Amino acid sequence: MPSFSSPVLRSDILALLRCPVTGSALVQKGDELVASAQAPDGTVPRYPIEDGIPVLLPPVQH
Repeated sequence: MPSFSSPVLRSDILALLRCPVTGSALVQKGDELVASAQAPDGTVPRYPIEDGIPVLLPPVQH
C-alpha cells in the first residue's frame, strides 16, 4: 500500500513555482517547499504542502 505522508510534486510543476518573498526557485524537502535564497531578514522561507497543494503565502509581518 502506498504512503501519502509526503506528497512529491511533479518536477515540471515545481520548476514553475517561485518563492513569493524572494522570487527564487523552490526545492521540496519532505512536506515543505524551501526557497533557494534568503529573505531580506536572513531567514530562508519555507512553505507547507497541505493535501498535495503548496501553500505559498508569505509570512505575516507583525
